[in-house]
Amino acid sequence: MSYESDQLLSEYLLMHYGTDEQLMPWDFGPKDAIGFPVRTVEHFPPGKCDRALDLGCAVGRSSFELSKSAAHVTGIDFSANFIAAAEALRTEGSINYPMRETGKQSKQATAVVPDGAHPENCRFVRGDAMNLPDDLGCFDRVHAANLICRLPEPEKLLSRLPELVKPGGHLVLATPCTWLDEFTPPANQPDEDTFEWLKKQLGGSFELISQQNEPFLIRETARKYQWTVSLVSLWRHCDEQDKA
Repeated sequence: MSYESDQLLSEYLLMHYGTDEQLMPWDFGPKDAIGFPVRTVEHFPPGKCDRALDLGCAVGRSSFELSKSAAHVTGIDFSANFIAAAEALRTEGSINYPMRETGKQSKQATAVVPDGAHPENCRFVRGDAMNLPDDLGCFDRVHAANLICRLPEPEKLLSRLPELVKPGGHLVLATPCTWLDEFTPPANQPDEDTFEWLKKQLGGSFELISQQNEPFLIRETARKYQWTVSLVSLWRHCDEQDKA
């Protein structure tokens, strides 16, 4: 599955920036699944911080949400198409895209940088979460939503996280735990429950603060949707005093 297609770009722009009515026009639909890129950021503790990192930022909504409380935000995604859209939003403030209805029919929609965001404090970079630059530095907040189970070698990222999150800083991980061979070779998928595996992987450096199930919705057409439940966990990077 490629994340470079125009169809997926439109679907993710809609997921990140669409109105409630655009995303779910049916009264009987799961409207509590709308706004996932906003809700995951809300798992961070309140207050301001200096630096935030959004790994697997897609088309940038969570990065813009992070900019409301962080002075500097870096969004990284492997998809050149997604990063180009996020950068266009950062510089232009809005972009148009087709919202598919049924068959070959579509309507024009507009993605707009959310109110209260500071796009001037954001930068978007194409990159590989498993092979991040050595000089990336460390961050007060690291956000990685629905990324871990899409990496060929997820342990490469997990082993780097203690370097990326400042001592006392926070990490939000979200995963629907949908391990697929097309993304992650079976040998690199956890044999046990994903959350138990994460606790073992992170437990030496991070303290688990909370966990919660968050639904999310991807609209493919006006009559076809993906409804999924992601496990969202908040972690605090333990400092030396915590370990003593």
